Amino acid sequence: MAVDMFVFFLCVVEGGGLGQRHKQWTEVLSSEPRASIFHNFLSKEECEYLINLAKPRMSRSKVLDPNTGQTGHSSSRTSTGMHLKRGHDEVVRDIERRIADYTSIPVENGEGLSVINYEVGQKFEPHHRMAALLMYLSDVEEGGETYFPDAIAKRKCCCFPGCTKRRGLYVKPKMGDALFFWTLKPDRTTVDPSSLHGGRPVIRGDKWACIKWMHAEEFKASKSYTRHS
Repeated sequence: MAVDMFVFFLCVVEGGGLGQRHKQWTEVLSSEPRASIFHNFLSKEECEYLINLAKPRMSRSKVLDPNTGQTGHSSSRTSTGMHLKRGHDEVVRDIERRIADYTSIPVENGEGLSVINYEVGQKFEPHHRMAALLMYLSDVEEGGETYFPDAIAKRKCCCFPGCTKRRGLYVKPKMGDALFFWTLKPDRTTVDPSSLHGGRPVIRGDKWACIKWMHAEEFKASKSYTRHS
């Protein structure tokens, strides 16, 4: 059954964490792709903690070449980022447990958290991966939306004034919110073409985010794994 846009329901998940989180609730955005927002997923203190943890170790983000399995720099991705090992510290472990509770995907199936930063003009062009949770660590004055160009919208969902597009889903960054989406269909083997997504260039302000990529099976990182996903 298709899920109508902007259907709201409470997400009943208890948990501690750093700082005080506001009331958490889930907003279903789309069924093609399957995408939802967990509002107030992180506290302000958790967002600031992840940013401060990452700042001293930021470097140019890389992309994975599906043909060679190697990572490298690309003009399609101009952000900076850093990768945290799974279970880096107690704050990170608490966030990872929360992700598992909300998504019903075990902690061991996820990669380590990746903190990414987009300054004015920086972007990430459309790409496919697996299920992911994108946590927004800051608000953005203008630009920086996460967008799904091939999503099927049931109503106007473009975030730009005067836009009447019904195809494409745009999500504006809001500190503490987390965007969860699947790039696979429910059979967990077939890629959902509507899940193609990217990050629009930042026009004003600074965009900080943290992403968690998840797999159908347990994920074991190789020693050379340093991708800023």
